[in-house]
Amino acid sequence: MLNQVAEGVWVRQSEWVWSNAVVVRGEDGLILVDPGIDGSDLDRLADDVDRLGTEVVAGFSTHPHWDHLLWHSRFGDVPRYATSGGAQAAGEAREPARQMAARSASGIPLELIGLLTPLPADGGPVPGEIVEHQAHAIGHAALLLADRGVLLAGDMLSDVLIPLLDPRRPDQVSAYETALDRLGEAARHVDVLVPGHGAVAEGPEVVARLAADRAYIDALRRGGEPVDARLEQDWLSGPHRSNLEQARRSSG
Repeated sequence: MLNQVAEGVWVRQSEWVWSNAVVVRGEDGLILVDPGIDGSDLDRLADDVDRLGTEVVAGFSTHPHWDHLLWHSRFGDVPRYATSGGAQAAGEAREPARQMAARSASGIPLELIGLLTPLPADGGPVPGEIVEHQAHAIGHAALLLADRGVLLAGDMLSDVLIPLLDPRRPDQVSAYETALDRLGEAARHVDVLVPGHGAVAEGPEVVARLAADRAYIDALRRGGEPVDARLEQDWLSGPHRSNLEQARRSSG
């Protein structure tokens, strides 16, 4: 079900690595941010959206990893946006993304994966401010909805995933440091943070997420062994740990 976290912002969480699909009310209709994960999940999201009584006018993908490139015909044949770099990377990786989706989830409309176009300079129907960076994935973008006090962070600032760097690109530690600086500035304007995976953070927890990731990246910079409490939580066992390990393997 959809849970409202702010005015005109709803979140629906999946069982698969606690993935968060976000629904944002814009001036012209609804924007779906990173909808997923499997076919039944997408169907239930479509049911939830129908109950809002407002049409979907666009989609937005925070970054070009398969689990953030999904869509369903019930959402409509509308533009699906990403940053320029993200849209290009999604197009180039569309076939591998379809293969990973087929292996990782069931009932996904594979033909609709990764059909993205660059977000226009004026943002088009997508409200808020794009906070682009190059950590975790090419063209990764958070969406700052300052007027509603919400930051949609994509695969950053999670309470269940450690910072995941892209091993295919150089100097990801610096890229991550820059990303955290930009997200930290954006976070000054919000009291609700929605990560791509994990629990929604509110109030002081937003700053705590930033601090945890900064400490992790700083340990990498110093050549140390990062210690992260997210890896030691009691609930992270059995199928939960299996899901998390699968997410790390399939990232990208």
